[in-house]
Amino acid sequence: MVRYGTVGTGWITDAFIKGTQMVEGLELYAVCSRERKKGEQFASDHGAKLVFTNCQEMAECDEIDAVYIASPNALHYEQSKLFLQHGKHVICEKPITVEPEELMELQALAEEKSLIYMEAIMMLHLPQRELLRKALRRIGRVTTARFDFSQLSSKYPALLAGELPNIFNPRLATGCLMDLGIYCVYPAVDLFGEPQEISTNAGFLPSGADGYDNAIFVYPDKQVSISCSKLGQSVIGSEIMGDEGTIIIHSISKLTGISVIDRDGREEKLVGNVEKSELMSKEAQSFYNYITSPERYQTEYRENNRLTLLVNQLLKQMRKQAGIVFL
Repeated sequence: MVRYGTVGTGWITDAFIKGTQMVEGLELYAVCSRERKKGEQFASDHGAKLVFTNCQEMAECDEIDAVYIASPNALHYEQSKLFLQHGKHVICEKPITVEPEELMELQALAEEKSLIYMEAIMMLHLPQRELLRKALRRIGRVTTARFDFSQLSSKYPALLAGELPNIFNPRLATGCLMDLGIYCVYPAVDLFGEPQEISTNAGFLPSGADGYDNAIFVYPDKQVSISCSKLGQSVIGSEIMGDEGTIIIHSISKLTGISVIDRDGREEKLVGNVEKSELMSKEAQSFYNYITSPERYQTEYRENNRLTLLVNQLLKQMRKQAGIVFL
């Protein structure tokens, strides 16, 4: 049994916990929240035995083996390092760190201590990933792809009212690219590799955070457009265009709503809607597999971590081009 704790009590932590309930061998054991009352309520709601109000105490606890981190981006490096230093396996929400140099440091630390350290990014662990690869071989020569994740933020009205929600606070290393754009960069790199050139632009909010972003990934034989926004809602999704057909992806973050349309307009649906908790169960299952059967899953784990580092490096390049600065 792998007993794990959580850092963060938001909706994403709730979804992850529901996902782990579908994985035999993972047990929620502890919760960490800055507010004890909030932590106690969260623990009661989810059946956790222990409640902590700071990460140091949780890291020193011998009763947990691993931790799921879902705190603000700016805290990911510091908290992940703390838990790794204390011998805990770590799965951290995206972006796993802000800077690639931080990520390389912690990947080396985890390797040194024979620990698992991975980013909680759904697409790498979904069966849809292989379905998408197979579909790609059906649509002929691909020269154009468009990956979009534009989702009107529920926190946008608060920003307009003069408040500063975490997601729009540059001091927390947040903003649209880090929150949504990462979901577009991953499939671009996973399917087509590292681009030769990148061109990125961003639109900024009064807080200094990027509210929307656009980028072009240039390859020798194709171009990939990446777009994301927290100020508007996309309804047409993403697509990959080949000379024999087109792949439509309704949700690029979840790899759901996937169809292939051939040149004659015939549509074949490959993936419909999938519940968020089920999607997150796949990354939780991988986390458990990597911990309990490291030799069996070593190649998969290392390849995913290589991809995570490449995406992190590209995000840094894109921020620099767009002028995105974390204060």
